[in-house]
Amino acid sequence: MLGIDLRSEWQRLKRAWTRVDTQAAVVLLFAAFSVVLQMKYGDRGFFRREVAPLLTDNYSGLHGWIWWFSIQGFLGFVLPIAILRLGFRNSWSEMGLGLGDWKLASKVALIYLPAVALGTWFLSATPAFLYKYPHHSPAAQDWGVFFVYEAFFLLYWVGWEYLWRGFVLFGTARAFGIMAIFVQTVPFAILHYEKPMPEAMLSIIGGVALGALVWRTRSFWIAVPIHAAQMMILDAWCSLRVRSNVSGTGITALLDLFR
Repeated sequence: MLGIDLRSEWQRLKRAWTRVDTQAAVVLLFAAFSVVLQMKYGDRGFFRREVAPLLTDNYSGLHGWIWWFSIQGFLGFVLPIAILRLGFRNSWSEMGLGLGDWKLASKVALIYLPAVALGTWFLSATPAFLYKYPHHSPAAQDWGVFFVYEAFFLLYWVGWEYLWRGFVLFGTARAFGIMAIFVQTVPFAILHYEKPMPEAMLSIIGGVALGALVWRTRSFWIAVPIHAAQMMILDAWCSLRVRSNVSGTGITALLDLFR
């Protein structure tokens, strides 16, 4: 009726589909689906409005953080592994979950982590950081709350990093080869659009660099301490400063912090 040969178009569609890498297509679509679910149902506001009234009468801010971190861990780590392992029969190394070049990864971590510890030590002395971290402020006053918060925060980082540097990077590697580094960078950078401009721009460089490091080591695990350490160590410094009332940055201040 419209001048379209439906049979011919159907044959074209079937031929086109045979050229699609099914795993890469599923990985990219699920990554988008995961982000939408996290933003709609994984945030603390949703938990406070919809979930908390059903679960507990003793709601605290910590519950909201646990919800957010856990949903990211589930959507970014647990489900992607199930898709690649059960759906496409990938091996652990193919999914980026093996040890890979652990010697190189260890050397990078040994260089990077002390530098982060030093840099965040100085940042923690500034009011802009001291009164902002940890984001759940009661964690700075109570070590029990602090360790629960940080444990789930680590789960968040595992989910966040595996989604991009594991699932998308290795899940599309067969289709895109080394260009998968840039494929995973695009959504990662876009999700930083609300950050201050310098951080948003650096997310592009960081996405490529971290993706390249994971590609080189053939294991996503190095991405977790590289990305999470700056936040978690900063949380620790700020908490120690709040509890000890130490404000300086010299050796004396550092010693006073642990007395």
